[in-house]
Amino acid sequence: MNAISRQQPQSVSHKPVTVAMVGECMIEMRAESASDFSQTFGGDTLNTAVYLARLNPAARIAVEYVTAIGADSFSDAMRQLWCDEGVGNRHVRVIKDALPGLYVIQTDTRGERRFVYWRGQAAARRMFDGPEADAMLQALADYDYLYLSGISLAILTPDGRERLLQAVAQARESGTRIVFDNNFRPHLWPDANAARQAYSDILRLTDLALITWEDDEALFAYPDVEALFSAYANFGVDEVVLKRGAASCLINCAGQRFEVPAEAVRNIVDTTAAGDSFSAGYLSCRLQGGAPDLAAQWGHRLAAQVVQHRGALIPVAAMPSLDMPSFSFAAEARN
Repeated sequence: MNAISRQQPQSVSHKPVTVAMVGECMIEMRAESASDFSQTFGGDTLNTAVYLARLNPAARIAVEYVTAIGADSFSDAMRQLWCDEGVGNRHVRVIKDALPGLYVIQTDTRGERRFVYWRGQAAARRMFDGPEADAMLQALADYDYLYLSGISLAILTPDGRERLLQAVAQARESGTRIVFDNNFRPHLWPDANAARQAYSDILRLTDLALITWEDDEALFAYPDVEALFSAYANFGVDEVVLKRGAASCLINCAGQRFEVPAEAVRNIVDTTAAGDSFSAGYLSCRLQGGAPDLAAQWGHRLAAQVVQHRGALIPVAAMPSLDMPSFSFAAEARN
């Protein structure tokens, strides 16, 4: 049951658990009406990074964001947002002739969202290209945990993706544990075969997989949940969390199964970042020694709050209280 959690007696002194989140932060434009838009920032791994940092002081879990940005005012503003949210940015590459990607969120009456993207020339696509990326890639092995998503892989150039996968493999050999969120977006890939190959490569290195059922069904065509769990066992993934929206999530961890119902939400405003926030709540609990079923409760609780607000990042004042009185946090020292 302790596939990724780390716990030691409270008397043992410890350093914070370090987590590097790899991905892309974009300019978010949210449609308030047909002619009125508000602007902020978001992106799947960035959303998870912010929520994980909000749930934990840096002395307990230190979160870093690894990406590339431009040298423009929007890039400066998003980097400042990360700092304000307690997310580190030591390994952020600045590419002077590039800009951030941009997306527009439109929601229907049920809170379901539709995205329109402009990201073809985004700086994050080139974050691991060339010798300028060598230091960033080598630094990934310095972290206790490395978190990335299917979007993190999809946006990269083929060479950058291959260099990242090699760095992830080297980091795992040095003791870093790998967390992967599948987030499959077909339009970001040249074809399904390229996506399946990249996913297969990363899953062979993954310790914890946070999976959205619809995404894996679309990519791998698993006929049912048992087929999915069997496939992930063959990849060697120790802990699989299957997210199913408003339905219960299913967990397979070190041979044990859990089913945890989602929290009912009457007023769904915007489902943006529902899965990202669930992942943050789940990971936060697991890194504090919590059991998988409790971690899923944390994930559901945070996601239930997030979908009642517009945009990817809800106000800090709206964050739910997540307590774990029966566990004491302690980080396991790296060998």
